[in-house]
Amino acid sequence: MIRMTELADLFISLGFVDAVTYIQSGNVIFSADGKRSSSELSADIEKAILGRFKFPISVMTRQDTELVKLLTVNPFLDIQGFDPSKMAVVFLHETPVESQIHKVAGVDFPPDKFSIIGNEIFIYCPNGFGRTKLYTGFFEKKMNVIGTARNWKTVTTLLSLSEKHS
Repeated sequence: MIRMTELADLFISLGFVDAVTYIQSGNVIFSADGKRSSSELSADIEKAILGRFKFPISVMTRQDTELVKLLTVNPFLDIQGFDPSKMAVVFLHETPVESQIHKVAGVDFPPDKFSIIGNEIFIYCPNGFGRTKLYTGFFEKKMNVIGTARNWKTVTTLLSLSEKHS
């Protein structure tokens, strides 16, 4: 496990002087110079984490505009009686191709629902996440992708922190 203060220090050592972390979640809010793409940033951060902490982990980076977009593309926000505590987003390392999406196209575990939009998978489990089959590992195995899930509260908190940070 990496302490968030140590993770923030790593980001600062990489030149992100304004890096802040959010709880013990691995989430870091930071500003980049715009010279590197998200995939280049992710690769640089992955390499630095491996070098400093000896953990080979996948890093997913999103721009603040991409976080804002989650609010508009989330297909479950308009569900009657929507409960944000039953919502999660799986952030994928890469945008899945059609053949990967096709592998889960017929999957149906009512009342749980999911929707793949870009490089995120939105999951809504009205009865909670305790018994759902729709979890990160399911999608990683079925689609051969790498992802990390955050509950909707964390997503909206990260967005809020990002807006304050800008």
